[in-house]
Amino acid sequence: MRKLSLLLAILFLLTQLSTFASAAVLEVGSSGSDVTKVQKRLIQWGYLSGTADGKYGEKTRNAVIAFQRNNGLTADGRVGPATAAKMGITLSSSSSSSTASSSATIISADHRLLSKLVYAEARGESYKGQVAVAAVVLNRVRSSSFPNTISGVIYQTGAFSCVSNGSINNTPNATAIRAALDAMNGWDPTGGCLYYYNPAKTSDSWIRTRTVKTVIGNHSFAV
Repeated sequence: MRKLSLLLAILFLLTQLSTFASAAVLEVGSSGSDVTKVQKRLIQWGYLSGTADGKYGEKTRNAVIAFQRNNGLTADGRVGPATAAKMGITLSSSSSSSTASSSATIISADHRLLSKLVYAEARGESYKGQVAVAAVVLNRVRSSSFPNTISGVIYQTGAFSCVSNGSINNTPNATAIRAALDAMNGWDPTGGCLYYYNPAKTSDSWIRTRTVKTVIGNHSFAV
């Protein structure tokens, strides 16, 4: 009887751990119907403007933080079971998440190239700083002043030193791969910047004429 009770206790514990591990947590880089539900709530209550596009970017994260602060929750910008309950929604396990990509899966040729750029240019920076470098590339793609593809932007003559010195060919690590994916999923810590530079290393006088909007780690980000 004692062995049976112990076995049942172990099975119960394993079930609880399995349930906990599979619980969905939404954060920057997540996408899907759960994100849409969260965004609709935030829009309804005035925390978020625009439309519910199902992509968990920095705007959604900031709105979640504001909601969490106003509701006595841990303001980490992530939507787990507690935050979802306060919002009156139930999370499924179907939404994709940046944490689900911990295996550092390359999803496309563009993602691979952007990851290599991030690794070459910013592997010594914080995670946010690495996402910011990737975001600059994507902002250039959207700008009429630059090529309209990731490869076009990265390989534009004189655009990035890692291309000229060959370090663009190094294999990116898992952090750079995730940072590139987060930027591709909408996180832009720079707020739309088109340039970045390290003031301690650059000898380019022109880049210093650009208006700096934010500084993340060793990089100044400018428009």
